[in-house]
Amino acid sequence: MFSKAASKKLRQDFWIAFGKSYPNKWTLYDTKIKGLSLKFHFDLKRALVSIDIETSDLAQRIQLWEKLVSLKSILVEEYVPEAQFVDYFVLENSKEISRVYVQKENVSIHNKNSWQETMQFLNTNMGLLESFFKEYEPILSS
Repeated sequence: MFSKAASKKLRQDFWIAFGKSYPNKWTLYDTKIKGLSLKFHFDLKRALVSIDIETSDLAQRIQLWEKLVSLKSILVEEYVPEAQFVDYFVLENSKEISRVYVQKENVSIHNKNSWQETMQFLNTNMGLLESFFKEYEPILSS
């Protein structure tokens, strides 16, 4: 069991090490599409890379989601075969979003022995999601 301070330090250490190991300029929030972002997540049980639709405008969220779903076969066949599509997902802060993600189970940000494989997973899968996003951005932004 880790104290809050120790847990926070481990999280900071991981993300600093990740940034040094993979010094890419990720797209993340800079998609130029309101409410759509690419995200990293790593906690005590899993790591994931996602495309999140977080707009508070439900009609816009549905429209963006339908565009992503229309590209599902391309994303799964050419980029990320393990991609999961969840049209309704509730974040810890109770915000409702739609999400396309790929995850790695049985890794923990508190276990430094899992960091290297997690970094590789995050880098590889974000690279694939970014490639997909850049290729199909014109469709998603129309």
